[in-house]
Amino acid sequence: MATYGYAAIFSLLVLGIVGLPVPDEFLLASCGFLVFQGHLRLIPTAASALAGSASGITCSYIIGRTVGWKFLHSRLGRFLHIRDEQIARVHDWFNRMGHWALIVGYFVPGFRHFTAIVAGTSKLEYRGFALYAYTGAVLWVSTFLFIGYHFGEHFKQILELVEQNLKLASLIAGGLILAYLLFRFVRRRKQ
Repeated sequence: MATYGYAAIFSLLVLGIVGLPVPDEFLLASCGFLVFQGHLRLIPTAASALAGSASGITCSYIIGRTVGWKFLHSRLGRFLHIRDEQIARVHDWFNRMGHWALIVGYFVPGFRHFTAIVAGTSKLEYRGFALYAYTGAVLWVSTFLFIGYHFGEHFKQILELVEQNLKLASLIAGGLILAYLLFRFVRRRKQ
């Protein structure tokens, strides 16, 4: 990043948000650390990181809106027993509460890739998507740039602690979601 600068920050974040294995949080915290050291300037770093995040999540949204929608109505979608009622429920949920998943999804590793794709697949209106997704991008970029900049030499230890807690929170949330889905499945089978 110190060599290729702001174009590298932008490109890596676009690729990372779309779903390639780029350690986004480490990248942003490293950028904050390079700002702390004086190798990068704050405003261009934040602007390129925000533009990369916004572009990446928009690409994921477009993929969901075009390819995802066709997938749901393909033979494979029918093979997986995806019905129009289920698609309508997801769309309604995104219109009611899913917007917040776009903000929170940035902070859950592996989840941010799917929130935009699901938002696009459920035909969430672009205006609603943009408001919440770009707000999430601002919060996420600011948080990790701040961690790298503020904690300076100690940012690696802080980042490891944050990443460990995010993974733990993700596992707990995933376990709760699976338990809820299993509960609903068992309840429906009994009925």
